[in-house]
Amino acid sequence: MLFESFLSSPAMAALLDDQALIQAMFDFEAALVRGQAELGLMPESSAQSIASLCRAELYDVPALVAASSRAGSLAIPLLKRLRENVALFDPVAAGYVHRGATSQDVIDTALVLQTRRALALIETDLRALCQGLLDLADQHPGQPMLARTMMQPALVMSWRCKIVQWLQPLLRSAQELRRQADAALRLQLGGAGGTLATLGVHADAVCHQVAVQLRLPLSPGAWHVQRDRWVRLGSELGVLCGSLGKLAADLSLLSQAELGELGEGQGGRSGGSSAMPHKRNPIGAMVGLAAARRAPQRVAALLSCMVQEQERALGSWQAEQAEWSGLLLTCHGSVQAMAEAIAGLQLNPARMLENIDRQQDLVFTEGLQYLLTQALGQPVAEQAMAELLAGVRAGQGPLRLLAQQFMNRQPDLASRIAPGVMEALFDVHATARAAEARVLPLLAQARADLKALQDKE
Repeated sequence: MLFESFLSSPAMAALLDDQALIQAMFDFEAALVRGQAELGLMPESSAQSIASLCRAELYDVPALVAASSRAGSLAIPLLKRLRENVALFDPVAAGYVHRGATSQDVIDTALVLQTRRALALIETDLRALCQGLLDLADQHPGQPMLARTMMQPALVMSWRCKIVQWLQPLLRSAQELRRQADAALRLQLGGAGGTLATLGVHADAVCHQVAVQLRLPLSPGAWHVQRDRWVRLGSELGVLCGSLGKLAADLSLLSQAELGELGEGQGGRSGGSSAMPHKRNPIGAMVGLAAARRAPQRVAALLSCMVQEQERALGSWQAEQAEWSGLLLTCHGSVQAMAEAIAGLQLNPARMLENIDRQQDLVFTEGLQYLLTQALGQPVAEQAMAELLAGVRAGQGPLRLLAQQFMNRQPDLASRIAPGVMEALFDVHATARAAEARVLPLLAQARADLKALQDKE
């Protein structure tokens, strides 16, 4: 659908299209016969005849897809056509097609093969996004900006503090996706009831041969109705979409004209308006937010599909298949859009300082209250702070000026506060540097984690 493609990526759509899925199914069938031929369970010539016809471009893909809705499984019309084609050239080989396997084996393994490629796409752009955030951190050391809590100005932090908030969850998802993929992306080969009865004593050897052909780990038995590892992988994709959504939400808020602290670049995703020429909409953030809205429902559907009856599910497995590709499309669309947005992000450091200045020094109340409490005791300090804040809100001046006037009216207070302490309290850049000092080790660890991901590629 148009709206689906708008929120995904052409690369992922091509990887998951009908022909790509059918080719992945044929890859399984080719590996199955080659593996059995290696063990002497069928003639090598029969395996070659079958494998040579396991090419999606030889088939009418739309016709296979149409037939699958009547058959209840894409595997049934696909295997029927494969047997027919093989029989035209080698009638003996046709009898070996799909020997020992079942429809779920070919479809699950095909989805595993597609997912392996899909996760590689996602990780490539996710690592690019993380690197882009680290590059931004290098370019703007010590830059003060407002921390905002409950949608309101809170205190002064640094730009690097904000980057760490975005970066750490993304790196954790990159690491966790690898762990979950290692657990979930395994060969599915169990035969009709999960026992590989047709292959008998050769079952383990055949599984090993097919796994080697497809470069997939073996699973300890069929996982036809054991969907826990598969769904954990899907859930981590949903978590990643949530972290990308947090980044997208922050970018969209900070790019509002009223704040103007940053903006997406003038690249291909910069959005305008059909009616207002002045608009510059954050399209990357829009895609990220859309993914964060859609992914939870897909993950919830996967969780509900874990209720699978007996040794083969009726409906749950099929529903899971439909949700899986949508989740991959959504996730890659989001991570790609956010990587592009960060690569072209334009910071406005002057506006960051202006927004701090507009707060009339109220962002320093926490430090001032602590200072006054140490000098005057809590009850007197609280009363003094209430009067100072009321004065700022009444337009009598910024907090720094009113606090200095308060000290001038109480000579004994000046003797309790060391010279320069009050001035340092309102130093925007010193406050930002102090906040940044706490996140510098986190940035160093993030660089090491990203390098480790790259080194283990």
